[in-house]
Amino acid sequence: MSIRLAIIGAGVMGADHARIVAESLPGAKLQVICDASLERARKVADDFGAVDVATDSLDTIRRSDVDAVLIASPDETHAPLSLAAIEAGKPALCEKPLSQSARECLDVIKTETSCGRQFVQLGFMRRFDPSYAEMKSALDDGALGRAIMMHNFHRNVEAPANFTGQMAITNSAPHEFDVARFVLGSDYRSISVFQPSVVDASKTGAPVFMVLETTTGQLVNIEINNNAAYGYDVRGELVGEKGSVFLNGPIHARYNLSMQSLERYATDWRPRFAEAYRLQNRAFLEFVRSGVFHAVAADAWDGYCAALVAEAGVEALATGGRVNVVLEAKPALYQRRMHR
Repeated sequence: MSIRLAIIGAGVMGADHARIVAESLPGAKLQVICDASLERARKVADDFGAVDVATDSLDTIRRSDVDAVLIASPDETHAPLSLAAIEAGKPALCEKPLSQSARECLDVIKTETSCGRQFVQLGFMRRFDPSYAEMKSALDDGALGRAIMMHNFHRNVEAPANFTGQMAITNSAPHEFDVARFVLGSDYRSISVFQPSVVDASKTGAPVFMVLETTTGQLVNIEINNNAAYGYDVRGELVGEKGSVFLNGPIHARYNLSMQSLERYATDWRPRFAEAYRLQNRAFLEFVRSGVFHAVAADAWDGYCAALVAEAGVEALATGGRVNVVLEAKPALYQRRMHR
């Protein structure tokens, strides 16, 4: 039987998830598109063949004709809607962040723990990206020797209005926080945050540069530049004792024009991580069908770890100092899922 999905949120990400379900997930059925704007919900439903539309997210989650939910609504709704899905006994794929509050993430964790099973898969889709997967495999199979450092940068064309350096840490960097932690198989011990003095730190989208120390001794640096101007660009290098691995994004064509050889950049993240989203959503569908949480997928505990690091990063930015990252004790429910 088909898995009947409700998508909460019909914005950019909600519409993209609806497209993936409709075009790339056999065995899944778009049952409901829910959005505060009925007009927006209806457009996505019409575009991708959903059965119904709605405007009340809580009622949608509780519907008897919905087996699982995909949460792509505004960030501040993620934790409350995840809790509602748990209370309804329905698996949820929640876009990141689970919450920007580590304490609110712990509320979700405590609720799952009290149920004795996991319900929430978190949308840190880079774990499924083939380039990151190959990087992790090179480390896990011993080809690189021990990991020493991981370099990351994340650049966008133009920051939205009022996008601050603090938001670069809380909104953009969590993908890097999670995927570096996943690749290395290690949590973080501390974070320091810097901003170049040649840039006005109060300027919208001012860049930040972070240095994190892991509990197993590696260094991780992360550049976030949301006003890079030239395109959407994510790169990374894992450095080991025996060599290094660079990420390669999917490049479909190279142009030879006007005495130049060039590659084109996308304007946002969707083309770069199209395959990662497809594989992530397929893993979620299998989780709904089998009840077995996917070994690669991020969970509520991973969401908590990213939120806690972001909170420490905001403090480091404000104080100019190195801030320690101290995790709560990891519940037994999540202990059996190891990164490496």
